Amino acid sequence: MKRKQKQTQKKSAERGSLLWILVVAALVLALAGAYGIQSGSAGKAAQPTPKETPFDGDRAFEDLKTIVGFGPRPSGSEAIGRTRAYIIDELKKAGLAPALDEFEARTPRGPVKMANIRASRAGSSSTIIAVTGHYDTKRFDSIRFEGASDGGSSAAWLLEFVRATSGMKLNNTLEFIFFDGEEAVVEWTADDSVYGSRFDLDRRYRAGGLRNLKALILVDMIGDRNLNIKQESGSTSWLTSTIWNSAHAMGYNREFLTDSIAIEDDHVPFLKAGIPAVDLIDFDYPYWHTAGDTLDKTSARSLKVVGDVLYAALPEIDKRASP
Repeated sequence: MKRKQKQTQKKSAERGSLLWILVVAALVLALAGAYGIQSGSAGKAAQPTPKETPFDGDRAFEDLKTIVGFGPRPSGSEAIGRTRAYIIDELKKAGLAPALDEFEARTPRGPVKMANIRASRAGSSSTIIAVTGHYDTKRFDSIRFEGASDGGSSAAWLLEFVRATSGMKLNNTLEFIFFDGEEAVVEWTADDSVYGSRFDLDRRYRAGGLRNLKALILVDMIGDRNLNIKQESGSTSWLTSTIWNSAHAMGYNREFLTDSIAIEDDHVPFLKAGIPAVDLIDFDYPYWHTAGDTLDKTSARSLKVVGDVLYAALPEIDKRASP
């Protein structure tokens, strides 16, 4: 009898404890629902959702595969000639009429033939927003440098951005420029670097059309699988803030960081000429200027992230850049 009485008391206590736990659990769930802190749908709804855009990361990655397949592409090489022909063909397929700006650059290794590729899509005015990137690779004698991210990613990304913006109606004319000669032929100096962008600036000066260029957007090394783009400190602040606001509104905080870094790149000649310009570059890339800068270090997703962000930011840039 004694033993049975103890068992009855234990069951009664268990029932009381269980009832109390259920009451407390109900209160916790109610409070969590009121303040949106539970891990269910309310928590997920609070996260920004990337906006769907026409930019196709997989298609851009196919372009990147093709470009990398041509091999190392230093200025003046046979491989960059094949790359140039491919870019021109793809621009024609997109309904544009590409133009070649050919020039001979004076380099520490003597004269080198180079060529920028340009194509435009008319806006409602003749003023211009230039979207740019380089397609050459650094020349190395000691390693095979494929330049998947450094040179390949910007060219592939720019081709897809041409396609993605085909239906976009803007006030400014969009000018797409593939720069040759971004890389130093020997070692980076003011004279041995950014040959293509310096030539383009001079071309505009000679034609008297520099004042029509209202903004320049540069992408470089944006193929890194682990994408980390810091704010380039010399870039024009309103362009930087417009792009980063779009990135963070789309939930790309991890890819578009608020840290800053100073980079010399194809945008610098335009900044010096008073043109608003911004450089989007992942300079934390561990394979920069090494034999490891190969296709497997890049991703379609990274290309799409940058494409989504600039596609979303472009209407506001167009508005800010309009006269």
